[in-house]
Amino acid sequence: MEDVKARKSEIRRETVARRDALTKKQHAEKSGAIMERLFEFANFLESRIVLFYLSHKSEVDTEPMIRKALALEKIVALPLIDEEKAGIVPFKIDNLDSDTGPGYRGIREPTPELCKEIPVQQVNLAIIPGIAFDVRGGRIGYGTGFYDRFIPDLDITTRKVALAFECQIVPQIPMEPHDRYTDIIITEERIVYKI
Repeated sequence: MEDVKARKSEIRRETVARRDALTKKQHAEKSGAIMERLFEFANFLESRIVLFYLSHKSEVDTEPMIRKALALEKIVALPLIDEEKAGIVPFKIDNLDSDTGPGYRGIREPTPELCKEIPVQQVNLAIIPGIAFDVRGGRIGYGTGFYDRFIPDLDITTRKVALAFECQIVPQIPMEPHDRYTDIIITEERIVYKI
């Protein structure tokens, strides 16, 4: 078990370093290509309620995606981290600027007083963050386990989609029993369906 944790830490460190090494121009271009693929993706087009997350540091930039989804009149939900329950609560936002504020670890989250909670089972497509992924849908997150606990609450028909740069795809993620898989990974170069 310690070997798995050590390997995950190593993958985390190496992948973040690769992601951080992207220039601003590369980051913007690759994020734009991923956005283009997402917005042409059949599962996204068919979804009524989409759960995004607000990107942080060198993650794929989700802010333009959220703004475009709102403009397309999708119902957009963002995760609120409930630290007491160590869980995620999706809230519908109508305006990215006025409906969000600083939250867990300084990452913007929906403001509960201004937004309406959405039952997890109603989410049609969930954008799942992570640091590293493999083509089998394996995922390494930030080590808090929030999404590993959240994913099983989603409806069985909800597509779990990761947005990642190619440099975040690794040969194999060491998965533990509590770890959860994504269904699809969208990168700047391809769409990977879980094998």
